Amino acid sequence: MRTECKCHGLSGSCTLRTCWRKMPPFRDVGNRLKERFDGAAKVIPSNDGHSFIPEGPTIKPPGRGDLVYSEDSPDFCKANRKTGSLGTQGRQCNATSPGVEGCELLCCGRGFDTRQVREKFNCKCRFKWCCEVTCSTCTEKRAINTCR
Repeated sequence: MRTECKCHGLSGSCTLRTCWRKMPPFRDVGNRLKERFDGAAKVIPSNDGHSFIPEGPTIKPPGRGDLVYSEDSPDFCKANRKTGSLGTQGRQCNATSPGVEGCELLCCGRGFDTRQVREKFNCKCRFKWCCEVTCSTCTEKRAINTCR
């Protein structure tokens, strides 16, 4: 949260000032959360019942603003009825993307298969006076990648 103010008065004088608290842009909030997520530390409860002890080797113990977790996330790469995960086998992926939809990440290192398909779609559409649109049917060859 940050404070923003506006001055009111004659000729820009600040005889009256109105201030309010404003949220940062959503992108900034997301970036800060992602940064904390990437630096999250696994912890176990201490014997006193009021604090946590870092589990495993860490650079520093987590502070009040740090993100901590007590259980590892389930493996979403493989199907698991208990967690409701369908796994990623057979999912379509983008071979050229380095992001979460990319084959390397989405297929969990298992690799992917590529098949070529021909798709039909409307093209060269023209409007005829009055009230009629005519199109040609075009075909396009496209590669579809699916996780193994």
